[in-house]
Amino acid sequence: MLRTRLSSDLKEAMKSKDTVRLSTLRLICAAIKDRDIDARIAEGGDAETCEGCSESEIRSILARMIKQRQESARAYDEAGRPELAAQERAEITVIQGYLPKQLSEAEVERAVASAIAETGASSVRDMGRVMAHLKARHTGQMDFARAGAAVKEAFR
Repeated sequence: MLRTRLSSDLKEAMKSKDTVRLSTLRLICAAIKDRDIDARIAEGGDAETCEGCSESEIRSILARMIKQRQESARAYDEAGRPELAAQERAEITVIQGYLPKQLSEAEVERAVASAIAETGASSVRDMGRVMAHLKARHTGQMDFARAGAAVKEAFR
C-alpha cells in the first residue's frame, strides 16, 4: 500500500538525515492528510468511520504535486534562480518514485485509441467521457494535458 510505503520511507529519511527526501515526504503526507480531512468533512463522519483517500487519489495528488513543481521550476529558470529550480526538480524526482512508470507517447496514443473505442466516442463533444475513462485507468501514468491534445487530434 502506497500510504504505508510513504510512512516507512519518511521514517527512513529521518534516520538517514536525507533533508530533501524528508521535506518532500512531509509535503506529500501533509497533502494526503488534507485530502483525508476533506473526505471526512464531505462524508460528515469522524476519523474512525472515514477510510481516507484511495490509492488512485493519492496518485492523483502526487501527479498534481509534480505538475506544480514543474511549473515552479520553469518560473525559477525564467527568473534566473537556478538553485531554486534545482530544488524543485529534486522534489520531482522523489515524488516520481511513488508513481507508476510514465507511459510513452506511443502508449498514450494506444490508450487514447482504446478509450475512444471503449466509450464509443464519435466526436470532440465526447472528449469528457474519453478523458474520464483515461483518468480512471491511467492516473499517475500520463500527463492528461498531453492526453487531451491526443484525444483532440484523434477526432481531426
